[in-house]
Amino acid sequence: MRITPLQLENEPLLFDESIPAGALEYAPDVTQIGALPVTGRADLILEHRGHREQVEDIRLRADYHGDFELLCARCVEPVRAPLAGSFDLIFRPQAADADPGERSITLDETEIGYYEVSGLSLEDVVREQVLLSLPSRTLCKEDCKGLCPRCGQNLNLAPCSCSPSDASLKWSALAGLAGTVKSN
Repeated sequence: MRITPLQLENEPLLFDESIPAGALEYAPDVTQIGALPVTGRADLILEHRGHREQVEDIRLRADYHGDFELLCARCVEPVRAPLAGSFDLIFRPQAADADPGERSITLDETEIGYYEVSGLSLEDVVREQVLLSLPSRTLCKEDCKGLCPRCGQNLNLAPCSCSPSDASLKWSALAGLAGTVKSN
């Protein structure tokens, strides 16, 4: 769904969209399961910048919820994750702040996004907000044993046949360091 300032001139735009699974690419390890309902409102905010100059900002407020499948950080098995969120964002035309050279920005301006001449894509905004709301690390269970570093066996399903001493050989060079550390 494309949102333009022209659509918002006379009244706010209320929307109730459903983004189908597979319509958006999030990340290689993130999959949307089922539809992602998004309901909200878009308003036009006119920012006056002196004599006869105004900027058409778009304020976008919405709620979303859906199910996602993420990969466990240890064993790489899929984990179902329900996700819900809301946002209240301001978007400004790209050309509005396209001054040549460097300039300082205010703290409020760090919270502003930009839209293209063709308008603002709701799907792009939702994709970004979903990615920002995902947990930084997902585990299938708190005590996930992960994968064997040698053979790749999922240790939650079965033990591997690798020798336990092979793994400890990597650290044998460090074994004697514990006694040689001097205290200050």
